[in-house]
Amino acid sequence: MDAFDILLERGVVHQVTDEAALRKQLQDDTITLYAGFDPTADSLHLGHLFPLLCLTRFQKLGHKPIALVGGATGLVGDPSGKNEERQLRSEEEIDANVLALKGQMERFLDFEGANAARIVNNADWTKNISFLNWLRDIGKYFSVNVMTSKESVRRRLEDPDKTLSYTEFSYMLIQANDFLALYDQYGCTLQVGGSDQWGNITAGIDLVQKKHHKQVYGITFPLLTNSNGEKFGKSEGNAVWLDAEKTSPYSLYQFWLNTDDRDVIRYLKYFTFLPIEEINELEKAHEAAPEKREAHEKLAIESTRMIHGEAGLERARYATEVMHKNGDLKSLTERELADIFKQVPSSEIEKDKLAEGVGVLDLMTLCGISATNSEARRLVKDGGAYLNNEKIEDGRMVVNLEHRASDSMIVLRRGKKKYFVVNVV
Repeated sequence: MDAFDILLERGVVHQVTDEAALRKQLQDDTITLYAGFDPTADSLHLGHLFPLLCLTRFQKLGHKPIALVGGATGLVGDPSGKNEERQLRSEEEIDANVLALKGQMERFLDFEGANAARIVNNADWTKNISFLNWLRDIGKYFSVNVMTSKESVRRRLEDPDKTLSYTEFSYMLIQANDFLALYDQYGCTLQVGGSDQWGNITAGIDLVQKKHHKQVYGITFPLLTNSNGEKFGKSEGNAVWLDAEKTSPYSLYQFWLNTDDRDVIRYLKYFTFLPIEEINELEKAHEAAPEKREAHEKLAIESTRMIHGEAGLERARYATEVMHKNGDLKSLTERELADIFKQVPSSEIEKDKLAEGVGVLDLMTLCGISATNSEARRLVKDGGAYLNNEKIEDGRMVVNLEHRASDSMIVLRRGKKKYFVVNVV
């Protein structure tokens, strides 16, 4: 199987230009391909992982991948898939983001050997072009009629309540020039990207053909959504980041474990390197006994390990085990506890007051686990109250600094799963 066949069997091909010619080139020779990543944040997220893993799959089959970080395009803003004008960022912010993204990409690509990967910045060949030279050397190859017919542009132009600045309108030309620059410098003949990049990709293909009379190609992937049609990403407010400081290994692991049953097999194909035969077996097992969640666990293990390494996976699984078995919360880190309990009801207590000692019944009432001390007393008597996952045996217990689960947190529980947090401030 060639690289295109592998993408097809994993369901990640949405559109392709001249499939027959691309297949022939993949079968006859190695190629150089690229995907672009605009540094609009200081971390990649799952939406970026999609094309990044595509580059990795091609590299594993002997092809040469280029990851382009858009130091130039990031300053302009891509209108593709957006209904509003993007907020412009400073050069300093973009430069810092470029460095952060390069560091993350190095985890996934191999920079040694005959088909070593490259990371490039399109600011290197864009920033020093004068405006007049740009108009003469690049702009003359583009028809405004064609540009305005592109879906990402047309949608904004047709909506009387939306605007499209000349800045964002020009984005297509800058990305097209990237394809030309990479063709000239490295012989790059394939660009891959999300389905919202189709117009930008085909603009680059047209530019290379007009300048050099050479055929190059494009592949787009399906838009990354869940079964409800919701997109993932920074703009949508539900990004799952590759940076452990933004999305911890535990949170990532839980994200995969909680994947909708309708999505889990698709995500195994997208976000792991498991052979398709093994994924097919997991699909059969999932259909036969979905309650066992074997596919979900495999997805969580494989993807968390790939993104955060063995150490990150071990901590994520350990934290999950502690919560599943109501284990020792004090064995978890401050960050793990914050991630685990970030959505439970919380209240605050001053550190000095806690140092003096607070009755456990008062604390239970303070955090809302009970409405009154009498109700709290009955809950303790019935064996339904817990402090840091340990049963509260005595309603006269005094809680102090030594009872914290971490420096800033006490965790109370009512029954099996109803948690409350007291933050020590």
